[in-house]
Amino acid sequence: MKQITLIYDQLEETNVKEKVIPAFDKSIVRPVPFRQHNPNCDDIEPESLVVTYLSDAQLAEIITTASEKKWTLGFLPHPDMKEAGEGYGVSGTLAEAVEDVLLTDKGTKADLLLCNGRPVFNKVVIGNSLSMMSGSVSKNTLLSKLEKSGSALTQSKSLVPRAFTITAENKPPVKTAALGIVAVLHGKSSLFSRTLLKGSFINDNRLHALVLAPKSVMQLIRFSFVSLFKNHNSLKLPSFIGHIKTRSVIISSPAPMDFSQDNNLMSAKEIELGISENKLLIIPGRYLAVDNQAGEPQDKFKIDKLPKGEAYLQELTAQPLSLIYHASTEEFKGLFSILRVNAKVSGSFLTLMVLSTLLATLGLFSNSSPVIIGAMILAPLMAPIISLSMGVLRQEKSLAFTSAKTIGYGLLVSYLAAVFVTLLMPLHDINEEITARIRPNLLDLGIAIVSGIAGAYAHAREEVAKTLAGVAIAVALVPPLAVSGIGLGWADWEVFTGALLLFMTNLAGIVLAGTVTFMLLGFSPFILAKKGLLVSLAIVIIVSLPLGYGSMAMVRNYNVTRSVNNLKIDNITIKHVAVVRERNPMTLSVTLVSDKPVDYNDIEKIKKAIASRIGQDVQLEVMVRLRR
Repeated sequence: MKQITLIYDQLEETNVKEKVIPAFDKSIVRPVPFRQHNPNCDDIEPESLVVTYLSDAQLAEIITTASEKKWTLGFLPHPDMKEAGEGYGVSGTLAEAVEDVLLTDKGTKADLLLCNGRPVFNKVVIGNSLSMMSGSVSKNTLLSKLEKSGSALTQSKSLVPRAFTITAENKPPVKTAALGIVAVLHGKSSLFSRTLLKGSFINDNRLHALVLAPKSVMQLIRFSFVSLFKNHNSLKLPSFIGHIKTRSVIISSPAPMDFSQDNNLMSAKEIELGISENKLLIIPGRYLAVDNQAGEPQDKFKIDKLPKGEAYLQELTAQPLSLIYHASTEEFKGLFSILRVNAKVSGSFLTLMVLSTLLATLGLFSNSSPVIIGAMILAPLMAPIISLSMGVLRQEKSLAFTSAKTIGYGLLVSYLAAVFVTLLMPLHDINEEITARIRPNLLDLGIAIVSGIAGAYAHAREEVAKTLAGVAIAVALVPPLAVSGIGLGWADWEVFTGALLLFMTNLAGIVLAGTVTFMLLGFSPFILAKKGLLVSLAIVIIVSLPLGYGSMAMVRNYNVTRSVNNLKIDNITIKHVAVVRERNPMTLSVTLVSDKPVDYNDIEKIKKAIASRIGQDVQLEVMVRLRR
């Protein structure tokens, strides 16, 4: 039978006598009231099993004595022991907490987190950690998640990053800017740390400092939204949170920092966090996991995504966190140098333009989709168009002019190559591949806009640059040029203008979408980008006028084929209807399926029925199939 010493809060004496002591049933319990002026508890023997029913503040006063006397500490859920309850995984139900104490044979060694020499039971929050980042396990409900998801947006005006210098053990100091820092001993009680800190324990001799450094409010909202629908076990540490796992760390700031230590508000210019290894012998609560595996834990210093650079840090800390991310000077310089190179005319660019156009032209004449797709991938025209988007966005006349000149040279050599092949070819047949590129509509503009977004994003993010080949296939810049060149070679105005309109659609859509995407990614404020956006939008609107006519024609043709297809006239069924020409009279290609031969009178009857059905005169190109 266990002999238990119970240190209790005298203000809760009635509750202790009526509920707490009876909960231990047949165990021998010696109650000892906590005395404010005698926290050493001289009358309790060393190496005793001591169970506390104390508040967080009272527990902090006896921790040193518990360590010195090597007590085995158990914990009961006192109404004011919220932080220690979370930190030690104590059940909020008295019966369960008592059961955990009685069923445990021996104590577990546990580290103690110290903040400027004072014990920390749960967490230290420096600055603003946001409420969504520090909820308890018991509050992991959909409603609480929704409330936390909206907090980033409602607090956006007060979210001002501040400068921190972080010095971890055996590491050089790191200067950064962050909303706040959360320090915990382990990740097994707080919802935030439990969700994001895998493999951390109360006895692994390490603390964890999580540096909350988003570059925009949208990053917070995006993470909150994702966390709504993901199981906490599968949620990963977001890129805007730095993670330091070490024995000790010093956090300092030029001005005094407001922080809370287990919800006690304090202020200091320097905060020293450290681990007192194997300081306590405890009976862990049912929600606390301990490390029973041997081996030295590995330190972590994941800070590569934190803001750096003196100029950038000054910019971040001078104003509230922006709604949309603004690129750092380093990021902007890197992308801008790449775009400047892409904007210039080079021998390799012109060579690839000629080769891709030759390949596309031959593929068009042979009506071969795989060959045309190969030409799309080979074509280098997407690069200067994306550079033009940045030039328009930033009002960089030099970049915009250089990009436009390169695009112009590309057009010239493409036309020369396409016309040259066309003049050598004895073919003069408008096949399916050519026809598909001479009747652009608003769908083509939509494809160009989405491709422009993807192209700009892929240039701005190195990790997705491999998707550029897919963007090139989607937007198909060179095949319309090749078809337009074929139209020139044939002296066919309809083919030339139709394909050129498709190319201009792609060009305008990509430039507008790329400009907007770069702005949203933070490469220019709206004030600077406004003029370029308006010009790009005006061009797209102008291009959209003939595209709208093409879209209406496409819908009209679809309605015609749908209304005529499978129409029965006597014993004749009309199949495989296609619009050959839209001019009045409209020319339709149809297949007539009949049980008996079809004569001239039958065709005239069918022609009149179709004309009546679609409301205009038609000409028919007829193929007859007999059923036997």
